[in-house]
Amino acid sequence: MKQGTRTIVTLGVASVFALTVGMSTVWANEPGYGTEGHGGGGHSMMGGYGASMRHSSTGHLIRHLLEHEQDIGLTAEQVTKLKDMQLNLDTTRIKTEADIQVAEREVKALTEDEKSDLGAVEAKLKQSGDLQVGLRMVAIKAKRNVLALLTPEQRAKEKTEHEKVMQQHKDADKGYGNPHGGAMNANPHMAPPAPPSNMSVQ
Repeated sequence: MKQGTRTIVTLGVASVFALTVGMSTVWANEPGYGTEGHGGGGHSMMGGYGASMRHSSTGHLIRHLLEHEQDIGLTAEQVTKLKDMQLNLDTTRIKTEADIQVAEREVKALTEDEKSDLGAVEAKLKQSGDLQVGLRMVAIKAKRNVLALLTPEQRAKEKTEHEKVMQQHKDADKGYGNPHGGAMNANPHMAPPAPPSNMSVQ
């Protein structure tokens, strides 16, 4: 293979990798709502970033509102609309993720074939990238629609409830590790581990 062709193919493979990694932030990097860290399950996609999909800020916002509908003061009509939004968002996400998986698999097949047309590789890369952009735009638009559904008072209550949940998780995380090394005993009433059998106990 000529040096120039090899370079282009290498760049194509690198682009596939970049798109694959980039998709892990499609949902996590929406502005205004940080990492979820709890609740809901992610959809596995291409085997590499199913967990990251749990951090959909829009999906998390809807779940949070529905879980705390009484505290936030949602009406029955608002709950119904939020459930419809949630279903539409999940349906679009699942279908688009499947299309991206197919496109990425086709890119992989094309780049593995040294005789494949580079124009076809580029077109498939653009297809995958356009799907990624479209998926993110769907999430951003859905989030705006969700927020537009709430009154100013409900937005304030939602923020308060969210902060409570985040604080609870921060407090819970304090019991999982010891900055000086070793695991901390999460239960203060639990007996310490028994000494090894080959040690004598005085």
